[in-house]
Amino acid sequence: MARVAVVTGGTRGIGKAISVALKEKGYKVAANYSGNDEAAKAFTAETGIPHYKFDVSSFNAVKDGIARIVADLGPVEILVNNAGITRDGTLHRMEQDQWQAVIDTNIGSCFNMCRAVIDGMRAKSFGRIVNVGSVNGQAGQYGQVNYAAAKSGIHGFTKALAQEGAGKNITVNAIAPGYVDTDMVRAVPAPVLEKIIARIPVGRLGHAEDIARGVMFLVADDADFITGSTLSINGGQHMY
Repeated sequence: MARVAVVTGGTRGIGKAISVALKEKGYKVAANYSGNDEAAKAFTAETGIPHYKFDVSSFNAVKDGIARIVADLGPVEILVNNAGITRDGTLHRMEQDQWQAVIDTNIGSCFNMCRAVIDGMRAKSFGRIVNVGSVNGQAGQYGQVNYAAAKSGIHGFTKALAQEGAGKNITVNAIAPGYVDTDMVRAVPAPVLEKIIARIPVGRLGHAEDIARGVMFLVADDADFITGSTLSINGGQHMY
């Protein structure tokens, strides 16, 4: 029987590429989203993957959303925590709501989603969790103290949960993408984007499919000896 996979922020950008890659490999996929109804409808029409609208920053909304997915598709065995937002600004100009929104969505969602599926994974003695961090969580970035803090926190969260899940065949890994050719990056002013690309040794932005290939590697049944790791997919921009 096909394993059930949930991808947060799964109808656009990197999340869409991950959702499509999972479906092509035979998984039953549920794509979560929170805001853009038209994009979600277009995504489902194009891919045949069902979409589920709920706010991953809300513990109760996640609990209800996962219950709907389980009722429709079955117990969740694969979870990709991809949802994320930016609210950029230097700290001396940042408002508290800019900080809180990014923390709640980018790392609070990892707790909410993992908490909603972990009991089912433990009961089945199988689970694959992939948390999407960022090169800016590894290296920091001017004007992104909120985003960098949240994404950096994902890496610590991943290592701790990996230790808890290991005895139940639940692996927990992270992927740290570099700059990927998504709507968010395309919104960067052209002169700034040129400087970013100049710092990437391979000489280009990443593609969403580059990240999806990494996810597929980590969620495979036979990837059971890889846990607590961070896979950096950034074109050589940051190495450690």
